[in-house]
Amino acid sequence: MAEINLMNRYPRSKRPIDERAKLITEAHRQVARQFGPEFFDGDRLHGYGGYSYHPRFWQETVKLFRDHYGLADDASVLDVGCGKGFMLHDFKELMPNLQVAGLDISEYAIANAMEDVKPFVQVGNAKALPYPDDSFDLVISINTVHNLPLEECKQSLREIERVSRRHAFLIVDAWHDDTEKLRMHQWNLTALTYMHVDNWIRLFDEVGYQGDYYWFIAE
Repeated sequence: MAEINLMNRYPRSKRPIDERAKLITEAHRQVARQFGPEFFDGDRLHGYGGYSYHPRFWQETVKLFRDHYGLADDASVLDVGCGKGFMLHDFKELMPNLQVAGLDISEYAIANAMEDVKPFVQVGNAKALPYPDDSFDLVISINTVHNLPLEECKQSLREIERVSRRHAFLIVDAWHDDTEKLRMHQWNLTALTYMHVDNWIRLFDEVGYQGDYYWFIAE
């Protein structure tokens, strides 16, 4: 288990946290947590404000995943919280023989997944992954398990560990200090479990998660 930033090739954008904090309400959060069309393709206060594919987002990142974990051409990868399947698409573009699978709680996202990955994605909940033990060489979950309440978040971590036969990598909402904590509270739309990085590490140990991890820090 290691803290490692495997998202350092993902493009970063300046987030208008202070401006958004003045506008966002609990009503916006309730809509966002339905993970429907408003979250993906509706108003920016409800989520992405338009969630469409662009190669600049994942192409370099999937290369880093491949190289860091030494994935064989015919390895198997699961994306927990796959959305519309953009990362899986870029994995298949890079490694055509890769076996991929994706799971997302959003019926809207799966219905609107990229056509080439639709056969490999399904609706489901991270707390109960519908795969046998030791199914995947790498399980990835980016900004997903923290959307569950604490006990279900714990179960999702156990499930990721269960279905991975080699590697896992996840990113969760977290903070190092009070300033980051305040900005996270202002920025957060969907996470139900978010905490100090030290508390996350203790939680990983509690549930037996042995994969790698990194943090989403509101900046």
